[in-house]
Amino acid sequence: MSAWTCNIGVFGRVIRGTIGLAAGATGVYLLMTSDYDFLATGLCTLGGFAVFEGVVGWCAIKAMGINTPF
Repeated sequence: MSAWTCNIGVFGRVIRGTIGLAAGATGVYLLMTSDYDFLATGLCTLGGFAVFEGVVGWCAIKAMGINTPF
């Protein structure tokens, strides 16, 4: 089994992509309008990783052996 084997379905990919875009957009908004730089950077990072999971079709949690509903 290779490191990036697809382990989620289409619905899971859509969910992760949507969550990633929402988290990234919220992080960018916070960076531009508030003083919560640490939180905003964390949201941008989380959003980028979630979009990556959605594009590749690989879930880090499932790769560790934990079952997720999607």
